[in-house]
Amino acid sequence: MEFFNLTAHEVRDMLRNKEVTSVELVESMFSRIDDVENDLNSFLKTYKEEALEKAKEIDKRLSNGEELGDLAGIPIAVKDNMCTTGKNTTCASKMLENFKPPYNATVVEKLENEGAIIIGKTNMDEFAMGSSTENSAFQITKNPWDLDRVPGGSSGGSAAAVTAGEAFLALGSDTGGSIRQPASLCGIVGLKPTYGLVSRYGLIAFASSLDQIGPLSKDVEDSAIMLNAIAGHDRRDSTSANKEKIDYKKSLINDVKGMKIGVPKEYFGEGINDEVKELIYKALDKLVELGAEYEMISLPHVEYSLPTYYIIAPAEASSNLARFDGIRYGYRTAQFDGVDDLYTRTRTEGFGEEVKRRIMIGTHSLASGYYDAYYNKAMKVRTLIKNDFDKAFEKYDCIITPTVTDKAFKIGEKTDDPLAMYMGDVCTVPVNIAGVPAISIPAGFVDSMPIGMQIIGNHFDEETILRVAYTFEKNTDFNRRAKL
Repeated sequence: MEFFNLTAHEVRDMLRNKEVTSVELVESMFSRIDDVENDLNSFLKTYKEEALEKAKEIDKRLSNGEELGDLAGIPIAVKDNMCTTGKNTTCASKMLENFKPPYNATVVEKLENEGAIIIGKTNMDEFAMGSSTENSAFQITKNPWDLDRVPGGSSGGSAAAVTAGEAFLALGSDTGGSIRQPASLCGIVGLKPTYGLVSRYGLIAFASSLDQIGPLSKDVEDSAIMLNAIAGHDRRDSTSANKEKIDYKKSLINDVKGMKIGVPKEYFGEGINDEVKELIYKALDKLVELGAEYEMISLPHVEYSLPTYYIIAPAEASSNLARFDGIRYGYRTAQFDGVDDLYTRTRTEGFGEEVKRRIMIGTHSLASGYYDAYYNKAMKVRTLIKNDFDKAFEKYDCIITPTVTDKAFKIGEKTDDPLAMYMGDVCTVPVNIAGVPAISIPAGFVDSMPIGMQIIGNHFDEETILRVAYTFEKNTDFNRRAKL
């Protein structure tokens, strides 16, 4: 039997009912990978033998009648910027091509404790810097709906793997939209949790005040299941929030009656494809039909989000990536003349063009004489943007916007125009700047390519956005699979 089109919760129930074994699920996943991976390039590394051994252990525990978690025995993929003990963690960069961490990221540790089976590490834009997964040092990932188009980024490998049935669930990281944007372009569900809800320990940092780990899944229920597994306080992460544990499955209620939705006019202006706008308005009408109400609102400072982001994120990247110098670990140039030349050659050879571009931008913003004019001012605008969201949530349960400006673009179409690439993040970056949660769910199609709707919630109110997303999903048929 082919299982790749099923959701994680569907195969979980089959495991519990003894209709399938974990070994069969793992073998099915690797059979699917064998069939489609040469076309997609979703994975940088897979672990078939180890996965089968872990599946045998889970099957034994199930046969012994042990009570196991929702993810026990389920094959899962992990983005290759999350540390895995003794396994290459490359960030899709030549700089870390042979790096094998001596420890697991907290999220990996939590998944393994749940009995989840990690089958591989997925491709990404180098150091999570990009929106297309074209910036990987090793390969370009393709969109399962159209192999000539990008899957989005930087978590494009994770999104493509879930979409194509190469994994039931995957972890991604989101700094400016890197979970939600590829989820939208691949027609699946992508959740960026509140900053601090999920530990970042073991996530190789891009921009530390913006990065957040979250799930990519085939449906909303799977997203809630994965969030249950990875959320929670971690003393090893100083930004981790010490919040009471929540069962997010309890928020999966097919009902939005009485809910008030804010719809910011700034997200429906120039630069957003008219067909995308129309899809979101139709989605809003569906929610009204189901008992919600919406009003057009204004987030007056959100128009400054993109320039604010592209000062803060590169500045933090410049600082975080300074550690990759050819001295301590990672790539080292073969020939050099003195320490300064070692630094220069190592970083020139080890980093790709987009990473070097952002390091240069960030270093400039932090330089003496420019700090106040750029970085300090951007941090002040960040506060204004956050205040806009806070004020909106005093009146509204959630905010709904497009996730993307348009459908997935062709591979190579924006490679030589980084500004056009950056503009594609205009709908997603405000969420990271404000630190609030957001989920992208399928909302329709433009030219047969999927488009997502973004549902934004107040800080630590994942329950509301999951409820709205679940209700919309249960009352529409946009959650279809790519025909690969």
